[in-house]
Amino acid sequence: MSIISSPFSISIPCSNSSSSSSLSFSTSFSAQFVKLQQHQRKRGGAMVVKMSLEAGVGVMGTKLGMMSFFQPNGEVVPVTVVGFKEGNIVTQIKTDATDGYNAVQVGYRRVRDRKLTKPEMGHLEKAGAIPMRHLQEFRLQSVDGFEPNQRLVFDELFNEGDLVDVSGTTIGKGFQGGIKRHNFKRGPMSHGSKSHRQLGSIGAGTTPGRVYKGKKMPGRMGGTNRKTRKLKIVKIDKDLNVIMIKGALPGKPGNLLRIAPAKIVGKNIPKN
Repeated sequence: MSIISSPFSISIPCSNSSSSSSLSFSTSFSAQFVKLQQHQRKRGGAMVVKMSLEAGVGVMGTKLGMMSFFQPNGEVVPVTVVGFKEGNIVTQIKTDATDGYNAVQVGYRRVRDRKLTKPEMGHLEKAGAIPMRHLQEFRLQSVDGFEPNQRLVFDELFNEGDLVDVSGTTIGKGFQGGIKRHNFKRGPMSHGSKSHRQLGSIGAGTTPGRVYKGKKMPGRMGGTNRKTRKLKIVKIDKDLNVIMIKGALPGKPGNLLRIAPAKIVGKNIPKN
């Protein structure tokens, strides 16, 4: 969408032609910037867009499935088992001086060389890391203490009882109707009713004469990135190289999961 239909420019004639063109460009850019500010105010948005900070560096893992875990007091807790394949190695460190923000890039799951392109191989070889399939960034307040090709071990970053945020891709269910996708109620099934699982009315006719954006309707369900926050680590098994997290995690067994310390505003994340 074009915000500015006809940007204006003011050119002051002078002896130096380059000065005149420079003034014309800067005035036109200023007009566009003012228009953009007005557009953002109308939408209620802010001019500055910032990425979300993590409470600490995290790791990637593979979802293995769910099971019941019996605690010492006899309580049964539903847990999701997450395993770790070879990887979770620091492949790049980004700083304010080089990239404009602080972040640690982590690689996970080793693959054969022919599975990667030459630019990908060159990027990993620069850090001295093995070929890995997945690369993800963890934006931090400070990157002190990290170095390329550093291995991140889960039991050194987390302890049993810690809270973590887990994100992954949910199970794709294809095109679904309103009942399954949005938990709509069905219509009557008898007395001549011809509306059983149909969506029903989706808006008025004359006013507004259209369907509002965001209306809950049938469509593609699942297959999106979702984050489940503040889940408790129940068990860390170093021998099997797995962890058990209380509750359900996004995706099906075999999916990639991103595990990071839970963000608690005022404790490990600043209020501003």
